[in-house]
Amino acid sequence: SVVTWGDPHGGGDSTEVQDQLKKVTKIRSSHRAFAAILADGRVVTWGSRHSGGDSTAVQGQLRQVEEVASTARAFAAILADGSVVTW
Repeated sequence: SVVTWGDPHGGGDSTEVQDQLKKVTKIRSSHRAFAAILADGRVVTWGSRHSGGDSTAVQGQLRQVEEVASTARAFAAILADGSVVTW
C-alpha cells in the first residue's frame, strides 16, 4: 500500500486513487504529482494535473510500463515494446 501526506494540491492526498494503489513496485514524482507503477505494468497518477497528475488522456496506452521518468511538469513512460507515452 501507499501512504501519502502533505499538500493535497501537490500529491499529498491520494484518496481518489487509493483503491488502485495495490502491488506498487515504483513511485516517481514530478513537481506536484506522483506516478505509481503497478506490478501488472499499469500506472496510477495523482496530484496536480498541471504537473502530470492526470493521465486520463493516455491511460489506455499505459500498459506494460517498465519505467517512468519525469520533469517538473510531465511524465514519460517506457513500455515493454520500447515505445514511449508522455503526459
